[in-house]
Amino acid sequence: MSDVAIIDYGMGNLRSVAKAVEHVAPGKTVVVTSDPAVVAEAGRVVFPGQGAMPDCMRELDLRGLRASVLEAAASKPFLGICIGEQMLFAHSEEGDVPGLGILPGNVVRFPDAKMVAADGSRLKVPHMGWNEVRQRIAHPLWEGIPDGERFYFVHSYFVRPDERSLVAAETDYGLMFTSAVARDNIFAVQFHPEKSAQAGLRMLANFVSWAP
Repeated sequence: MSDVAIIDYGMGNLRSVAKAVEHVAPGKTVVVTSDPAVVAEAGRVVFPGQGAMPDCMRELDLRGLRASVLEAAASKPFLGICIGEQMLFAHSEEGDVPGLGILPGNVVRFPDAKMVAADGSRLKVPHMGWNEVRQRIAHPLWEGIPDGERFYFVHSYFVRPDERSLVAAETDYGLMFTSAVARDNIFAVQFHPEKSAQAGLRMLANFVSWAP
């Protein structure tokens, strides 16, 4: 039985996620797996991913992982990263596909009309690079991380939760968008903690010790 299972459904190089978790969790067993049984037995689960939402949903189902993701999200400490956050919601504009429906809300594209910086210049999509994350709730995963800390982003779409209580953080990019969500044993982020230097490592360390 592993302490941390990182779900591999064929979308993205998960080695950087695994290396970052291993770095903050010496002595813990960290596995990258596409085996539903291994996911089911793990103490906690990381659900990362990159690419297009339709491809991610298709690959998740092709590998028979949907049920184990739903079960993990209902029962154990669960961290979604990037597309792994978006897939938790009901529907995505990207490819007009349903998500897992674990959290109420939708995934939407950055609107062209809002992609204007304070100085009037155009903001590029995808939103790529470092940006400030404004914490909206107190949460164990924020421990030791200052409000307004910068994290690394790469995305063209973001989640729009139906319930304000789900919003754990927001970030300004032409508009204020939700950059982290939390409910019960689930915490999920739009940014990449594994690419976010010390702040990201601190978040992963907080996740490994989190007891929701």
